[in-house]
Amino acid sequence: MSLRHRRRRPEIMDQPDLSPERHRRALRGLARINFWSGSARILWPGLRDLARQMAPRPPRVLDLATGGGDISLRLWKRARRAGVPLTLEGCDISPVAIDHARAAAAEAGADVRFFLHDALNGPVLSGYDAVTCSLFLHHLDDDEACALLRRMAETAGRLVLVNDLTRSLAGLVLAHVGTRLLTLSDVVHTDGPRSVEAAFTPNEAIALAERAGLRGATVVRRWPCRWLLTWSRP
Repeated sequence: MSLRHRRRRPEIMDQPDLSPERHRRALRGLARINFWSGSARILWPGLRDLARQMAPRPPRVLDLATGGGDISLRLWKRARRAGVPLTLEGCDISPVAIDHARAAAAEAGADVRFFLHDALNGPVLSGYDAVTCSLFLHHLDDDEACALLRRMAETAGRLVLVNDLTRSLAGLVLAHVGTRLLTLSDVVHTDGPRSVEAAFTPNEAIALAERAGLRGATVVRRWPCRWLLTWSRP
């Protein structure tokens, strides 16, 4: 199959009739994948540097489409270990995901707030210094992706960080193998490769940022088969 162009197919996680138990099992599987692929590690340097610039006031950080909240919780743990003050919040459209994230935060004793919010169609939020988003952009068509980036820039007082998959043969092979090694979730087994097929390349991501008005944005490759888009408000 050619990966020259995006191939978007419906993902099971996006289906409203997905049972809560299958959804929670998928969220646990995605948390393991995010751990081994270092999603929090990819975002951390930008947030750490922002905290140092803003000291002594802690940056207020929002994670859009947070899913099960595992990335926000790992960022909270990193910040606490490093002695870096961050105020972290996460939002998602799914009540199942938010309930899962809140339970995980309570179990970890983490001071991270999670709340329901539609990142694409809900009101534009305010009062945040940084907005992050991980592994969500590839779920969207080009127009929706541009709209999301634009809304992130409107919400963020200083910094936007987007961490997502790279559409590539290596990424597709890794998705097929990694999802089966790290989780028994049939949802993740199906959605993982489909996510890679629908992902943007780094060049496509920078074009989206420019179209959305994020002038000066940069996109750099990150291991494994990821890219990080960074935009700072001038």
